[in-house]
Amino acid sequence: MFRPYSLEEGIYLVKLARRAVEEYLTRGVVIEPPPDTPPRLLKDDYGVFTTIEKLTGDKLELRGCIGYPEGYRNVAYATIYSAIAACCQDPRFPAMTADELDEVIFEVSILSPLVQLPQNPKEYLKLVEVGRHGIVVKRGFYSGLLLPQVPVEECWDAEEFLSNGCMKAWLHADCWLDERTRIYVYEAQLFKEKTPRGEIYERDLKQELERCRDRTSR
Repeated sequence: MFRPYSLEEGIYLVKLARRAVEEYLTRGVVIEPPPDTPPRLLKDDYGVFTTIEKLTGDKLELRGCIGYPEGYRNVAYATIYSAIAACCQDPRFPAMTADELDEVIFEVSILSPLVQLPQNPKEYLKLVEVGRHGIVVKRGFYSGLLLPQVPVEECWDAEEFLSNGCMKAWLHADCWLDERTRIYVYEAQLFKEKTPRGEIYERDLKQELERCRDRTSR
């Protein structure tokens, strides 16, 4: 299981992501990693994604999600720049404003290195594990990434996960059955605010997946 960081380091990263966005939206400043940044966060070069969700009542809606599948400089820098990109550069949404800062929840995902699966589509449904893996789908110039929390939140099975990965890459939903398509898997460690500016915890996707199983057993 990929868990490179302690809860304390994860808390630091989520707070860093929020601070980066707050400084950018209020002062137009792109911050540097602070002097108290844990040394490992300045050394490691894992991939990093920042997800921002808006809390409306008791419902969370995606507000932005952008990151680096294979790292950028180091984890601290990648967190800062992915957070700013998620708030203001996700083409699916208008740029955030400072007024939204008390209404959004930040999540930071730390990605393990990508591993390409053997190009044998018959094996993909066995090799892609919902609740453990994220995927990257590539074919030619097309590429699409889905974080491991997405199929858990949507209660997808492995086939639905692969199909949606294909569509994220702007390919046909069954592109994963074509041997010319390359499928990569990775794992991620996820740290998230429970409420805007609230307690930060480490997500357990296996535990969250039980909700899907309970739903299908009814």
